[in-house]
Amino acid sequence: MFKKIEIWILYLSILLSFLFIFCFGVLVRFEIEGITKLGNINISFLSKPAAYITRLPEKFVRKVFNSDLIVNDSWKEDRYFFEQDGFNGAPNAKESYLLLSRYDGNLQEGIIELIDLTNFEIMHTWNPDIDALNDLVEKNAEFKYLERDNNNQRQILRHPKLTKDGGLLFHSGPLRKIDSCSNLVFQNTQDIFHHSIETDIHGNIWVPSYLYPSSLPFEKVGRNNINDKGFVDDGIVKLSPDGKILYKKSVAQIFIENDLEYLLFSVGDRKFDFDPIHLNDIQPVNKDGEFWKKGDVFLSLRHQSMIVLYRPLTNKIVWKGTGPFAHQHDVNILNDHTISVFNNNSKDFIIGDVVDGNNEVIIYNFKLNEYSSYHKDSLINNDVRTITEGRSHILSNGDLFIDENNYARTLYFNSDGSLRWTYVNSADDGNIYLNGLSRILYTQDDIQNVNKFLNSKTFCNE
Repeated sequence: MFKKIEIWILYLSILLSFLFIFCFGVLVRFEIEGITKLGNINISFLSKPAAYITRLPEKFVRKVFNSDLIVNDSWKEDRYFFEQDGFNGAPNAKESYLLLSRYDGNLQEGIIELIDLTNFEIMHTWNPDIDALNDLVEKNAEFKYLERDNNNQRQILRHPKLTKDGGLLFHSGPLRKIDSCSNLVFQNTQDIFHHSIETDIHGNIWVPSYLYPSSLPFEKVGRNNINDKGFVDDGIVKLSPDGKILYKKSVAQIFIENDLEYLLFSVGDRKFDFDPIHLNDIQPVNKDGEFWKKGDVFLSLRHQSMIVLYRPLTNKIVWKGTGPFAHQHDVNILNDHTISVFNNNSKDFIIGDVVDGNNEVIIYNFKLNEYSSYHKDSLINNDVRTITEGRSHILSNGDLFIDENNYARTLYFNSDGSLRWTYVNSADDGNIYLNGLSRILYTQDDIQNVNKFLNSKTFCNE
């Protein structure tokens, strides 16, 4: 039935197969590491297709199962709350709202809900057509994967912010603002924006971004394309209320200009770090104080495990803290001499990136030069331990809001540390889907803003 072949032909075929696999692997490694030339020969026409082919199985799985939007099975373990559906516990006694960003597993889309926390009622839902918004974006090098990675079925609408004029800010690659009917007001496509969105006393918008091309010279960092694993040049960006960029500065350049370049290129075992900063929060300072001035910004730098107080007016790092936190997120100003930090307590051990115990909310007192942990036992007893992302907010009455993003869980603690309610983003298929950095609205300004929105919003097809 089958013809016999010479043994030397079989051995030669095996040898050639091994040689092909080896060369293919080298090409993939070159593309990942940004090596596009061998001498004067450009090999990108070979390395790019090789790398693309290796991504096809992952793309297929993600396309079919949206696997990166479901809470990872390896993280679930035996966590008790995964049988929970939605809110569980007692509503808040005082008027407050949750601006909940989540991936809706039933709709298979990212949505944002405004929820009344006194009764857990959904007051409004935003569900913009991300594909239509993406169609308006020029697919240059910076946004060449926008339709693949940030389409309507894959996009979580990150860290929404309700503005005083009734608009809603969020980012999904570009920074976007929509109205109550989810129609586009503006989108800024000058950068890829990420992590937090905050506004200052003038309504200006502060958002981290990836600067492209890199502001650092090629001989230091090589190429820069965040989509292709190039050097991540994190930038501080301030935009006007209508979305125009007013100020932009590379955090890496700030380090260099403040004699901290060694933290970029002299850490680790002779290995270049593509992401040495990882800016994940910008908190603008709105009032002068003993330790800061109006116009300063606090920065949370995850990969430095560092909080920085930076003064754009003079380009000076006024203070930097590397206290009892690791891979932290979300710095907040509590009063004129105190800040809080969400400590992921995440560390890179031999087994990988893990939470070493539990998350914490760390308070730093500038007057006393002291760190303390807020409701530490409450976070331990409720097993709060998101590895990445995560946010916390201590309310003026002492209550504590926690967003445990990796596990799609949101928690609210009373001022005495007792748990008041939790929310888990579950769906009808039994899966738990990810949240996208939610925001609690509780101040007098927040309440007035929400009530103004609810009283004046256009009722769409909800």
